Amino acid sequence: NFNNWTSGNYNIDKFIQDTQLSSHKDVKKALEWIPYDKLYNIEYIARGGFGKVYKANWIDGNISFWDDDYQNWKRIGQNMFVALKSLNNSKNVTLEFMNEIALHNKVDNTSFIIKLYGITQDPETKNYMMVLEYAVNGSLRDFLKENNKLDLKIKINYLYNIASGLDNIHGNEIIHRDLHTGNILKNYETILITDMGLCKPADYKPSENTKNNIYGVLPYIAPEILRGQNYTKAADIYSCGIVMYEVISGIPPYHDLINDDYLAVKICLGLRPRFNTIKVSPSIVHLIKKCLDANSLNRPTAIEIRDKLWEFKYDNFLELQKQIKKINNDNIPLTSSSYKMHLKANYTGSSLFSFNNLPEPKNSDDYYEQSDDIITRGFSGIYQ
Repeated sequence: NFNNWTSGNYNIDKFIQDTQLSSHKDVKKALEWIPYDKLYNIEYIARGGFGKVYKANWIDGNISFWDDDYQNWKRIGQNMFVALKSLNNSKNVTLEFMNEIALHNKVDNTSFIIKLYGITQDPETKNYMMVLEYAVNGSLRDFLKENNKLDLKIKINYLYNIASGLDNIHGNEIIHRDLHTGNILKNYETILITDMGLCKPADYKPSENTKNNIYGVLPYIAPEILRGQNYTKAADIYSCGIVMYEVISGIPPYHDLINDDYLAVKICLGLRPRFNTIKVSPSIVHLIKKCLDANSLNRPTAIEIRDKLWEFKYDNFLELQKQIKKINNDNIPLTSSSYKMHLKANYTGSSLFSFNNLPEPKNSDDYYEQSDDIITRGFSGIYQ
């Protein structure tokens, strides 16, 4: 039915047509042009670094399969909720917009990645919008803020979802580049990675004039990236380690510090989030610390994290509970119920940073070598 619709842009039309023609093997990859009048109850949700996000109802619902007899798409989920992501100035169909569509479409047929249904256009601004799966529980960051007494097994399951999604991204030779709890959504009991706007192919090399411009949420950015090195999968792993800390502790990383040049320097010198105020299994702490190693070559891969979390969840969960019971200080809770946020600690959205003359990344001796209340060398064997 290519003659029955057009986006008004040749590149978008061609891309949608190509996804539909190739979708006989995988219908999940079939995108479509969604007329704006097929959307209603459009409600503003939030502003991101590249544009705005809205919630809406979609009259037709998404494609289920192609009916050869009737020569039409069969659909499910009529009047379903969807999210609309508008990119600033995308009426000119920017490279960023097409990049996000292409990379999202490459990975969103896999589990734990937010689903992309198609593209529409705001008739007033003329900006193109991505039509995405709507996550009813919002961002993981907001969910953790309101739910600070989650069971450990639930937390491990959430982290397993995240590691699985990241493994799917890396398995397609893509680097996310902006992983944090604001870009991870909760849809009922499933955790989904979204916001592929900064994703690039794994072999992408930035131009020199953009190399020192860093975009993201500072506490989640790997130290080598702060110093202007190229993004690698290992940089995503560092971000994943910070996310793991936040899920397990219930506390945003460096919540009591300003997100500024001083924090960037401290991170390069080995500053990492701590579990001082809660009881945490040493095996989990050990995994997180591996992800946060200053030497990117020492960090595990996404599939190694996923497999270890699977072991924690099914094979070693009783061992994790025993480890927690061995922690002497009974006054330390299993999770944090409250914390004081610095007024200038920013987690609301990604920002642009540019740092000069940051020190060479290193591991802090007291963080990685000395034992404390939550980790001893005697517990490290479960990770090996």
